[in-house]
Amino acid sequence: MEYGVCNLSIVPLRAEPNDSSEMVTQVLYGEHFKVLEKRKKWSYIRLSFDKYEGWLDNKQYLNISEENYSELESKQLILSSDMVDFVTNEKNQLLSICMGSSISSAKFLNHLYEGRSVFGMLPKENIIETAISYLNTPYLWGGKSPFGIDCSGFTQMVYKLNGHKLFRDASQQATQGEALSFIEESEPGDLAFFDNDEGKITHVGIIMEDNYIIHAHGKVRIDRLDHSGIFNYDVGNHTHRLRVIKRII
Repeated sequence: MEYGVCNLSIVPLRAEPNDSSEMVTQVLYGEHFKVLEKRKKWSYIRLSFDKYEGWLDNKQYLNISEENYSELESKQLILSSDMVDFVTNEKNQLLSICMGSSISSAKFLNHLYEGRSVFGMLPKENIIETAISYLNTPYLWGGKSPFGIDCSGFTQMVYKLNGHKLFRDASQQATQGEALSFIEESEPGDLAFFDNDEGKITHVGIIMEDNYIIHAHGKVRIDRLDHSGIFNYDVGNHTHRLRVIKRII
């Protein structure tokens, strides 16, 4: 078994081992993983944080030892908390990183980070504050950075920055937590899930006060939430059908 860590800012993880394949998620700076299969140009990896799998370009990560991997597994996760920041390498060169990058790995990369960071479990009321910091981030399928993010990448990163673990996809996240019967039972920070005509969970957002919801749809935006789903005032109708509300924290 081989192990690796992302030494670049934001790297695509793809469904197939080629550059034109669908991006299924992103690997942010400092994220570590197992290498399940290695080819000449591509590696099939499993991310440590959420066990998500996909193909990563061999030029876009560094190998680490099993001992390094085990140490990262046992360490408290420390994440950068500014929208954009920098690390400095051994040549005194700057590398930009984004919010949610794993600073825990910096020492294995011989990088220095002097910016702001967060760690540990933060109060539930901090969820909304973190979510608002992503406001107007453009929607990007598979994205999980302030430069492009999808609905479940958004909820996962917001929770991650507050010390809580969510799966990667909306359908996976819907299996977590406690189901609530009514919107009226919900609190800011709870998750609302939405399905398509086939009954598959395809969307997720974070509930705010006074029946508002923040979610990634075209961009990270705030809309109204009612018993039918999400009402978008820009288009004048409901854009998503409510399926279930879950309390994770």
